[in-house]
Amino acid sequence: MGKGGRKLENGDSKVIPWSEIETHNNRNDSWVVILGRVYNDVWTGMHNDKDFVGKFMKPLYIGDAEQRDTIELENDFRELRKHVEDSDLLRVNPMFYILHLVSILAFEVAGYLILSRLGISWFPYITAATCFLISQGASSHWWNFRHFLHHAKPNIIKIDPDVKTANLFLLGEVMPKLFGTKKRGMMPYQYQHVYFFLLSPLLLPTYFVFENLFFVVKRRDYVDLFFTASFFFKLFSLLGPILGGWGTFWFFMFVRFFESYWFVWCTQMSHIPNEVDFDHAKDWFRLQLDSTCNVNPSWFNDWFSGHLNYQIEHHLFPTMPRHNFGKIAPLVISLAKKHGVKYSCKSLPTAFADILRSLEHSGEIWYNAYYEGLDS
Repeated sequence: MGKGGRKLENGDSKVIPWSEIETHNNRNDSWVVILGRVYNDVWTGMHNDKDFVGKFMKPLYIGDAEQRDTIELENDFRELRKHVEDSDLLRVNPMFYILHLVSILAFEVAGYLILSRLGISWFPYITAATCFLISQGASSHWWNFRHFLHHAKPNIIKIDPDVKTANLFLLGEVMPKLFGTKKRGMMPYQYQHVYFFLLSPLLLPTYFVFENLFFVVKRRDYVDLFFTASFFFKLFSLLGPILGGWGTFWFFMFVRFFESYWFVWCTQMSHIPNEVDFDHAKDWFRLQLDSTCNVNPSWFNDWFSGHLNYQIEHHLFPTMPRHNFGKIAPLVISLAKKHGVKYSCKSLPTAFADILRSLEHSGEIWYNAYYEGLDS
């Protein structure tokens, strides 16, 4: 097998770069590219009836040739990456994050003052919960561990942990049809757009809280464990005298409940409605844009989503600080237009609605394949 190719997880043929193909150009070692496929044979000069002979060429088939436009796109993206580095767009502006931290602390102080001064009737309780909701956090090491896998192969089945959801949801078009055809599935996926709305607020106060704690304890991540413990110490020290021990616990769960809605919808609006498929060895630029979409920039959308509305730029340049996404976005749009790659950008309401529309469509595919053997 060629040194530049590899076998894909779903059994597809390997992709052979032209740099390798061009080395096999002598009498004793000649590769021929026919309609994008690479054969180990001096084929063109020896066969007149090419259609007939083509039926017998499978034993000679090596792989698929890398597309020339892909090579040009990769070169253009390397130039864009160099521009990013030369322009210091990967450099952090400390003041941005200092102000962000100050705003988080200000919301915590406001939440505490509301409860301590106005009492715990329903209006100050909900208002204080909203303040604490904005200031929540989690272990950075735990989040990076999950998120780096997602960034490497977004929306790729069996690789991206964010699409390993078959116990509850089937995403895209490939997995629902595969599960339906094989009569697999433990949920009524035709209703997944309904129970997604009901289950999304439970992710943070249940699964993520325990996974976070399990991760830092198992890894003996004493730094994150210290900050986790200090968070709960601060929370119970401040609110315990006002709400009591169990009252503080349920207040924390109440905050996490609504934070989960916010978190799930803001993170999933950029991926669930996009392509979810097996690995087809796409180049970096196409892979990220095919599996990701943006939400229109505005001061509110930037703040509300934590700049997740620039998800395309975030995926193309994972180490870029978020305050620079808007600076590079016009050049990314221009590169996508040049190479005919779709750059998807939506309004915030449309992005949220597309989550449910996509889940409903995927559920219909599964249902038709499972019960009727039909394509949706």
